[in-house]
This record gives sequence, structure tokens and C-alpha cells, in this order.
Amino acid sequence: MIDLVATVLAGRGAVVLDGGLATELERRGADLRDPLWSARVLLDDPDLVREVHRSYFEAGAGVAISSSYQASFEGFEARGLDRDRTARLLRRSVELAAEAREDWMQQHGDTGGPPLLVAASIGPYGAVLANGAEYTGDYGKTADELLRWHLPRMEVLAAAGADLLAIETIPSVVEAEALASALASFPEVPAWISFSCRDGGHICDGTPFGHAIEVAAAPPNVVAVGLNCTAPIHVGPLVEIAASTTDKPVVAYPNRGAFWDPLRRTWMDPPRQDAAPSLRPAEWFAAGARLIGGCCGTGPDDISAIATALRA
Repeated sequence: MIDLVATVLAGRGAVVLDGGLATELERRGADLRDPLWSARVLLDDPDLVREVHRSYFEAGAGVAISSSYQASFEGFEARGLDRDRTARLLRRSVELAAEAREDWMQQHGDTGGPPLLVAASIGPYGAVLANGAEYTGDYGKTADELLRWHLPRMEVLAAAGADLLAIETIPSVVEAEALASALASFPEVPAWISFSCRDGGHICDGTPFGHAIEVAAAPPNVVAVGLNCTAPIHVGPLVEIAASTTDKPVVAYPNRGAFWDPLRRTWMDPPRQDAAPSLRPAEWFAAGARLIGGCCGTGPDDISAIATALRA
């Protein structure tokens, strides 16, 4: 299983990831004004989650990332769900992505290319706080506390049948250390770790990106490292840093360049002209990125454009 991503990369040169799940859910009518965010749709309309995954496969994505980013035992407990029901919902998030893949394959048949993958999303502790802390890392937890918090959810998702774990939007090197330790409990499960970054050289807590990459790349079952939900203008320099720090494949899936306002609970346009969104997948590939997609604000049209650019 650990070699699966390497096999896919060898067959494609670059792997196209999907785009913003919540963005497309909202575009299709889902109300995400909720602390559970996209995880709410697991409860309200799981068929819609499957449809969105399918739309990204249709757009050319080779990886679907599950709707478990903001799903947690604590979040669902606040809705009156016990731990068994929450565990079933976490597993269901992976099943929905796998069902979308199966639907696509039944329609299109064996294309002769590398397999389509399902990645189980593991978001940061800050996402569960629902206050924007995944873009600061300021939640006052030690590595041991974060390890104890992440392990139960990771245990369920690691056994849910996904091809790998997408540990994403990590804002803090302390949390990266905790997650690297947690992965030691699942040595046969491949994972990528990607950081949210505040500029072209630092993750959101101010740690130099190169050091964060060293921490993330250390576990043997980490198969890729990089960044996500970061302004596109910063992607090129960050990819270059990652590619010069580790031999592992670099993952890059930025947002559209907006900024999250936790008080208004919405994405705001960037305040600086130089932060205007611009997706340049061919440039990122040239800089060293090998798993490329989009995050918040991107949709199937963006992923189709990325897939086309990477085939050129």
C-alpha cells in the first residue's frame, strides 16, 4: 500500500487532486453555516457529497478527498451523536468517495491508466474549533495533547478503506510533530501532510516551511508533503523549498487567494493586489510539485483546467 502513490506518480508524472468540496457543496445548495461545515452534509445529504466527488472525477481528478476534514467525535457529540454513530459517519465519508469512484469507473470502464485514489481527510484541531484557528495554529495545545486528540479519529479513518490519509491544512509545527507521532501507530497506512502557510516561506504559526517539511517527511509512511489552502501567489516559492528539502513528492493544492474571516464565517477577497488568485499548475509542476489540485474556492472547472495544463 505504501508504494501505491509512487506507482500512480510513475504512471502519470503528476497526480491531479480534486478541488474544494465545501465550495462545490455550497454551489449546489448546501447550507454550511455551521460549526460542522462540510461534515454537516454527511448528516443532511450524503448523496450530494457523493455527487460532488463524482463531479471532480469527471473533471479529471485522480484523487478524491473525503468529507471528514471537520468531522470529529466532539463536533458530532454536540449534535447528540454517540461515538459509535460518529465512527460510522467517519467511515461513511470514505465510502461516499469510493462509491463515486466506482460510479465513474462503471460508466467509463478501464481506461488503462493508474488507479483513481480515495484519500481520507484529517483536518487540524483548529478546524474543529470553527474559529479560523487552522489559519493561525493558536490553540494552546501541547504535542502530547494534540496526539491524544488526533489518535481516535485517525484510527477510524485509517481503517476505513481509503488508499491513503490526507492530513491537511496543518498550521503549526507542534501539531505536525503530534501527527507524525500518531502515524507511527499505523505504519502500513500511507499519508501526505500538507500545511497552511502565511507567506512564501513560513507556515501559519511562523515556523520556516523547510523545517516544517522536515518534521512532516520524517515518518516512513508519509508519501508526500507540501501545502494546501494557501494563497496561489505563495505556491511556487513554497514548492521550491519543499522540493529542495525532501526527496518525497510535493503536494500543492492552494485556495483561490481569498482569506477566511472567522467572525463573518466567509471567504473575503484579498486586501493586496499582489494576492490576486492565479492557478499556475504547469509552473508548480516545473518547481517540483507532483500532486496538484485546489482547495477552498476552487471547483470542477478549475480542476479540469489543471488536468488540461498538466497534460500539455
